[in-house]
Amino acid sequence: MEPLIANQSELREKGFRALADALGWVNAVRFLRQYDPGVGNYTEERTSILPDDPLEALTGEIERIQSQARQDR
Repeated sequence: MEPLIANQSELREKGFRALADALGWVNAVRFLRQYDPGVGNYTEERTSILPDDPLEALTGEIERIQSQARQDR
């Protein structure tokens, strides 16, 4: 078992070096960019993003879209 690295800077450096050794620098950076926390507050913003329809209306729309997709095949 590896010893615990207490220093956060050392942990970040060794972690990125291990990732870069395994994936290469470009892919390591691409991988890390997937974990960008983003901006804003989704909990507050989702009321403007998501429809305010009742569950029955949403499931009806899903069924309509699925039915249309089956017909288009």
